Amino acid sequence: MPWIRRCRPARNTFELGAFAGVFFTGGSAHELFDPHRQLASLQDGDPGSVFFQPYRVAAPQFGGRVGFYPLAFLGGEVEAAVMPTRIVIDGEPRDRAILFNFRGNLIAQLPFWRIAPFALVGGGGIGTTGALGRDIDQSVHFGGGVKVFLSHRALLRFDVRDVVAARRRVDAGAVSYPEIQLGVSALLGRRSPARRPEKDSDGDGFLDRADACPFEPGIAPDGCPERDRDGDGFLDSRDVCPDVPGIAPDGCPEPDRDGDGFWDRQDDCPDVPGVAPRGCPIPDSDGDGILDDVDRCVHEPETRNGLEDDDGCPDDLDPVRPVIGVIRGIYFDLDKDSIKPRSRPVLDRAVRVLTEHTSVKIEISGHTDSTGGLAHNRDLSRRRAESVRRYLVEHGVDAARLTTRGAGPDEPLDTNRTAAGRAKNRRIEFMILVQ
Repeated sequence: MPWIRRCRPARNTFELGAFAGVFFTGGSAHELFDPHRQLASLQDGDPGSVFFQPYRVAAPQFGGRVGFYPLAFLGGEVEAAVMPTRIVIDGEPRDRAILFNFRGNLIAQLPFWRIAPFALVGGGGIGTTGALGRDIDQSVHFGGGVKVFLSHRALLRFDVRDVVAARRRVDAGAVSYPEIQLGVSALLGRRSPARRPEKDSDGDGFLDRADACPFEPGIAPDGCPERDRDGDGFLDSRDVCPDVPGIAPDGCPEPDRDGDGFWDRQDDCPDVPGVAPRGCPIPDSDGDGILDDVDRCVHEPETRNGLEDDDGCPDDLDPVRPVIGVIRGIYFDLDKDSIKPRSRPVLDRAVRVLTEHTSVKIEISGHTDSTGGLAHNRDLSRRRAESVRRYLVEHGVDAARLTTRGAGPDEPLDTNRTAAGRAKNRRIEFMILVQ
């Protein structure tokens, strides 16, 4: 229930309270007097000595009340209060006087919230005792206020009222006495609302407020059912490996020391990762790095020479030997990278060999003699190597198998001092690239 609706007014309730406030006496307008003393003063010929002496304008008020509310919105109460004050003579407060009242109230209040506005009307008497004598006059009053219910046992109350008493002089009329009160009351006879039974939604004996799983029957300590996190049929409380599915007797999986997916009891090589059928690695009988299951020559090691290096067999280079090393018969125009037509038979033979042996990769290097500038010769040798590569690719050799390099005059085969030596140094070489 919302806070504002808890502790609201209830029926068949007694209120026993005390209050304090301010009572406004009306100054010189009050009509509180003793009629016997009035008569005596008139006989003495000095009515002004007794009548119409004002009180102080405001007096403190202290009182108590008892009320009963047969209905939540309607009740009655009786109350009494005293208001100590002084008589003002010649503008100065002098003799003490006591004002008092007693009265009954009929109260109607809004019973919907714990902050309850109310209105009241009532009647009673208002009196005085002091140097002016003693007097009691009938009065009626009306007003309103608000109650704040602090709990089912106590409330605060604020009242604003106007008390009206009849005049007794010849010029008949009434005198108004406003008052303000602030009080506190105890509530008696009120039943505390029955506490709703705490819920146990899943009926496991753990109240919902203390049940970590309020909609699933469970056990101590938190009201949750036992779990089986890994779903292996072993409850976590007795599963030695609660996060890994396992088997009897402890809920742990069978060991697999090498992590190859074969349990140790099925694995012929339990400490070395392997494959089916027995969990052992595939052997490499000839030690050439190619496992037996793909090695075409299980007992003969592969020759790493760039020719069919992935079949596991030793290689015969004779078929490709004609296109390895210095390739004689490739000619270029003077100081150019254009290939002369008479070079085609040699290049076509290279195309045939390379297209028959598709695993071979070749580096084509160009070389010059030392005639001319170094930078020029290196560039010329590179361009000539590129021209040879372009011819091979155009005639069917995969470009990815061919690389080029321009060595210039840096790798001579003979002396550059003679024409014959320089002729040898101007050349194209093919070299197998070993993987």
